[in-house]
Amino acid sequence: MLFHSSIRQELARSFGATLVVLVTVVMTMTLIRTLGQASRGSFNPSDVTLVMGYTVLAYMPTILTMSLFISIFGSLSRMYRDSEMVIWFTSGRGLSSFLRPLFQFAWPVLLVVMALALLVLPWSNQRIENLKEVYEKRGDIERVEPGQFQESAGGDRVFFVEKDASGKQGGSNVFIATTENGKQTMTSARSGRIQREGPDRLLMLSNGQRLESPASKGELKISEFEEYRIKVGGDVLGSTDAVPINTRPTLDLLQNLSRANLAELSWRIGLILAAVNFIIVGIPVSSVNPRIGRSFNLVFALFAFVLYNNLLNLGQNWIATGQFSFAGFMLSLHGGALALGVGWLAKAHNNWHWRSLFGRRGAASRKPSP
Repeated sequence: MLFHSSIRQELARSFGATLVVLVTVVMTMTLIRTLGQASRGSFNPSDVTLVMGYTVLAYMPTILTMSLFISIFGSLSRMYRDSEMVIWFTSGRGLSSFLRPLFQFAWPVLLVVMALALLVLPWSNQRIENLKEVYEKRGDIERVEPGQFQESAGGDRVFFVEKDASGKQGGSNVFIATTENGKQTMTSARSGRIQREGPDRLLMLSNGQRLESPASKGELKISEFEEYRIKVGGDVLGSTDAVPINTRPTLDLLQNLSRANLAELSWRIGLILAAVNFIIVGIPVSSVNPRIGRSFNLVFALFAFVLYNNLLNLGQNWIATGQFSFAGFMLSLHGGALALGVGWLAKAHNNWHWRSLFGRRGAASRKPSP
């Protein structure tokens, strides 16, 4: 059908261009933030590309929804501006007739959003957490960077190597500060190297000095050495049972409907329902007067999108703290948005005006009875 095919072709062009622009912008912003996190030691700088990719993948449900909403608004408002909408209206097509071609175009996007929100989103978050955990659990030697003070994995040692002589196997002007068993020690040496003895790795220090100060006493013990050994191969953080809620699979959340799990489910399911609601809201919000322009409608559409997503975040916190129930929040936000969109679409489709409605009611009330 000419009506449906023309709408879908227009939407496909607009959606593709919008998606490319939004993905580029999000990738740029994510790269800047990821580089900042890597510089602060949150994860390995060599994993910046992986972390950026997983982060963008986690943002894809929102990006796809926004691309779909912008493409609907842009295509329909262009039809108003070029007077194509007048042609469709005179041929007997109202605004409600756009629902069918829009959903015919959008259903693959909605399926992708559903798969991303329910399956890919927790997986990508889990991958990011794994990269951070592996980097945090690296050994003391892997943490050492020439010319920088580095803290050990357990937080009880501070290392400094002035110059890396042979990769990670040796260095000069080594300094180590340790707090262990109620005493503080500071060890300095002209040089140091890594040596393996069985499963252990030892740091062999040469030509240095060791200062030992018990925490309970004011004594200071100073000793010099030609060679001193420190075990550095076993310091890793202990495993933790605390799993971030955003990394848990959706099926696990459904099996244990606690407040925290329901809050995460409200976010994931909300991404899908928001995409459906924005398709309906996009039709009446694109109704513009060609003589006035579409600036106001564009600002309102962007404000509605930002407000909706912020309410999703707020609702997640409200459900987790018990301020709202899961069913009550989902019905209030998504049901209210759906009712608002359908009501607004019906008003625009039937060309209703508040003045005419109140005028008719007032005239009916003033009509004399026979």
